[in-house]
This record gives sequence, C-alpha cells and structure tokens, in this order.
Amino acid sequence: PSFEEDVININVGGLRRRLSSSALSKFPDTRLGRLLSCDSEESILQLCDDYDVSAREFYFDRNPGFFLYVLHFYQTGKLHVMEELCVFSFCQEIEYWGINEFFLDSCCSYRYHERKLESRHHNWDEESEVSSVDTSPDEISDINHDLLRYSTLRCGNVRKRLWLTMENPGYSIPSKLFSFVSISVVLVSIATMCIHSMPEYQEEDENGNVLDEPVLHKLEYFCISWFTFEVSSRLLLSPNPRKFFTHPLNLIDIVSVLPFYFTLLVDVTMGSDSELGNLGKVVQVFRLMRIFRVLKLARHSTGLRSLGATLKHSYREVGILLLYLAVGVSVFSGVAYTAEKEEDVGFDTIPACWWWGTVSMTTVGYGDVVPVTVAGKLAASGCILGGILVVALPITIIFNKFSHFYRKQKALEAAVRNSGKKD
Repeated sequence: PSFEEDVININVGGLRRRLSSSALSKFPDTRLGRLLSCDSEESILQLCDDYDVSAREFYFDRNPGFFLYVLHFYQTGKLHVMEELCVFSFCQEIEYWGINEFFLDSCCSYRYHERKLESRHHNWDEESEVSSVDTSPDEISDINHDLLRYSTLRCGNVRKRLWLTMENPGYSIPSKLFSFVSISVVLVSIATMCIHSMPEYQEEDENGNVLDEPVLHKLEYFCISWFTFEVSSRLLLSPNPRKFFTHPLNLIDIVSVLPFYFTLLVDVTMGSDSELGNLGKVVQVFRLMRIFRVLKLARHSTGLRSLGATLKHSYREVGILLLYLAVGVSVFSGVAYTAEKEEDVGFDTIPACWWWGTVSMTTVGYGDVVPVTVAGKLAASGCILGGILVVALPITIIFNKFSHFYRKQKALEAAVRNSGKKD
C-alpha cells in the first residue's frame, strides 16, 4: 500500500480515527509506526486484525477507550495512565501497541510504578499464604499410597491404626498418651546424662574408673529399652520398610540407640575403657552421642520439624550470612591487629583476632579481648554495628519460610488424621 494522502484510517473496536503518517513515523518501533514499512497485505495482517483495501482502513480488536490514550501519545509523545484499567491490563495494552513505559509522563510515572509494585507484593502475599496452608498433592498422595499398602498386609487394619498412633500425636487419645510418654522418656534420658556428669553423682572403683550411679544406671537402661522398643515397633509397623530408613526422624531414632549398643558390645568383648587405649576414646565419643536424643523431640514437635525444614530450604540465605560474617571478621580482625599489635592485649596475630572478630560480629562480646587504642575502639564499633546489620538482613526471609513450613506441617498432620479416620 502507498500513503500518498499522508493519512491512515484506524478502526479500534468501532472507534474510527484518522492519523497522519508523519505522526506515526516519529515512533517507528510502535505497532502503528511499523505499518508504514509494510510492503504487502500479509505483512499488514501480522500487525492488525483486518484490513480493508478499498477503504484503506486498518481494524484492531482492542479496547477503544484505551486507544484514545494511544492517540494522545502520537500527538504529544507522552503517555498517560488509564485509571479505569488495572496496572497489569495497562501493561498488556501498551505492550500490544509497542509503546514503552518509559514514555509515561512524569505526572503518571510514579503512580504507575507504585501501583505495579503494590500489586506484585499483594499477589506474592496471597500465593505465600495459600501455599502455606495447602499441602502438596504429592505429599497427600504419598500418604494415601502408604495407607493403601496396609490392605495387602496381614492384620493390615490393626497395623495401620498402630502406625498412625505412633506417627501422629493428634490422631487419637492413645496417640497423645504415647507421645507424652515418649517425650517424658527423652527428657528423663537427657536429665540422667546431665546429672551423671556432676561429680557428686559419680562413683569410682578401686582402679579409679568412673562408675554409673546405680539409680541413674537403671534409668539409662529403662530409657534405652523404650527407645529400642519405639524404633523396632515403627520398623515393624511401617508400610514401606525401605522408605523407613530414608526418613530423617527414623535415622535420628536409630542414631539415638546405636551408641549404647556399640559401647556395650565393646565393654563386653574387650574390657574397660582404660584397657582399650585409643579405642576407649572412640567409645567415650559414642557415649557423648547420647546428647542427640534431644532431637527425638522433633518427632512430637511441629515447631522443631518446621525449623529443620526451614534450615534445609534456607541454605542460600544461611550461606550468604556466613559469607558476610566471614568477610566482616577478616576485615575487622586485620584492622584490629594493625591498631593493637603493639599493646599486648591479645591481638598478637590476625588468627588470634578472628576470635574477637567473631564474637563481636555476632554481638556476643565476651570481653576477654578488648581494644585499648582509639583506632582499635573505632574498628570495634564498626565491627559491632556491621554485625548487627549483617545478622538482621536474612532474618525476615528465614522467618517467612519458617511460618510457611509450620502451616504446611500442621496441614499435613491434619491430612494424615483425616485419611486415617476416613479409612
């Protein structure tokens, strides 16, 4: 087509207007401006919905109200926001017409970007809230699939109820009682280990070896018997034994009982720790591993399980936090060493300053090593203030993730209860 008359007829949703080709040529990258460079009817139809050859009229099936703003743009070179449209519909319209949002006039630019950011934040909050409450279909499907396995097992209905009783504290009154007993045994075990470390509750034999106090010794055997019964029962009642050994909570249960049997086996077969040499130190390490029994509380605590999931999915944020701390400790330790190395106050080497930098950046501040010069105190002030900012940066992200996983875990527990009760 040719434009000898220097006029183009535009029809947008029934709204007809005439535009000069000179006005369109000022913006050749827009949709209407690209019409001037079309050399065939096929290329024209790629830009508009229809084209009348005889009337030399281009048809567009778009919002006629917004086209008035497009006309104003070609006349003045400035684009204004259409208040009747939501911000995303406005974005789609200007994208269709090939008009960049940088052409927005100053009177509308700030309001437009502000509404765009508000809409994004609002949508993100809604999606986060929904995903926090709704459980994953895959997780529900896995639970139902495990429950269906019991229909093919011997005494499947009884085994299923016992498994739900042990796995879900809110399933029934017996499950709540079982959870209470399990938590009590874990606390007794931890208290027994702590009391045993106190000198007044330790006894020695004629060779000077430390012996367990009789009452504490019996409590330890009772706790380990309960833990063994618990992990064995879960293994026998589990609908999928292979999956049992891959679950983190089951691995914690296994680790909580293995050190006892390992040290018992070594004591029975090879004698006391004093006769074992280096192996005796290994046995002592295994005995200290009893402290991991406190992790068994995660099985009965939604908060602890949510914390574990938060740390697992926040490795990037935690990694960035550790990186910032490492950089800050290195920088301020070097500054403190330079300022305090002549004062003989504990800043003798840069590695020695790392301890001071670490406790200062984390705002712990033991006070065992302190600067005395003005330059050293300024460096310490910067280290403390920098530590506050660095530690505070990822806290909001980690808290939001914790809230997400906490709600998700509660909803998953409710799904398990509902699945068991329906069956």
